[in-house]
Amino acid sequence: MSLPLLITPGDPAGIGPEVAVKAARRMGVDAVLVGDGGAIEAVAGPLPRITEVEAVAGLAVLEPPDTGEPVEVSALRVATRACLEGRGRAMVTGPIHKARLAAAGFPHPGHTDFLGELCGVDCPVMAFVGGSLRVALVTVHVPLARVSACLTRERVRHTLLVVHDELRRRLGIDTPRLLVCGLNPHAGDGGLLGTEEAEIIAPACQEARSLGIEVQGPISAEAAFRWVLDDRADIVIAMYHDQGLAPLKLVDFGRSVNWTMGLPIVRTSVDHGTADDIAGQGIADSSSMEAAIRLARRLTEPHSTRQSPKA
Repeated sequence: MSLPLLITPGDPAGIGPEVAVKAARRMGVDAVLVGDGGAIEAVAGPLPRITEVEAVAGLAVLEPPDTGEPVEVSALRVATRACLEGRGRAMVTGPIHKARLAAAGFPHPGHTDFLGELCGVDCPVMAFVGGSLRVALVTVHVPLARVSACLTRERVRHTLLVVHDELRRRLGIDTPRLLVCGLNPHAGDGGLLGTEEAEIIAPACQEARSLGIEVQGPISAEAAFRWVLDDRADIVIAMYHDQGLAPLKLVDFGRSVNWTMGLPIVRTSVDHGTADDIAGQGIADSSSMEAAIRLARRLTEPHSTRQSPKA
């Protein structure tokens, strides 16, 4: 049997266990569900229990050891280690509840930074692909008032380099076309509405171009997404969370997949939260988890079998 897909359902009190089980069964994947065994089997019924990640036929449950931290955090540690050690094909994550984890002492604002720490990567890049738009973020879970202070030429350039490499290496796009948003309305309007474009973003774009990367921008964010929909670029590089994700979720909710770029492993995730209000009712839509599983499988296929159309 081949390496199993590792699925961490996330917060056991949310819809993660339900959508993980539904998606895996509908797609017929061989997967290890790493998380709260009781929450998983409340949805799935009895499943084989294993104590270490191993090849499985169908679904099996691996409950992480009790480390005194929330089970969804321990599950991420187990699944990441298994992928790093070559025992798992890829990791697909369900939703976590950031406020509950913060109250429990979890120091990270979300999956991305924590997975970077576990993998020894300083600055992984949050990206979303799978629908009609692709988006990558320079800053992620940062208060809007702090975004400008967090933007540096090095950070923008790093994002461009990582995105370019991942699109080529994982999606097989020979010459990715990157479209970079400005931070301010009208991309600063020549300095009238802000100077970050001229002082930070444009120099970073030029440095990327000098390395042979095809980069356009910075341009106004209000125009950037239309450019991608018109096939004038392959991906939008947004400066902050809502600049990139508000239009993406309007157009592609349920189809788009959170893909953490820059890690030595493949990690994809749903694009929704824990939806506590419908948890336990059996009505959660698993389409986003299915999309995340589909992308994880595609990203780990032999390169010769990949195609470059949108993923």
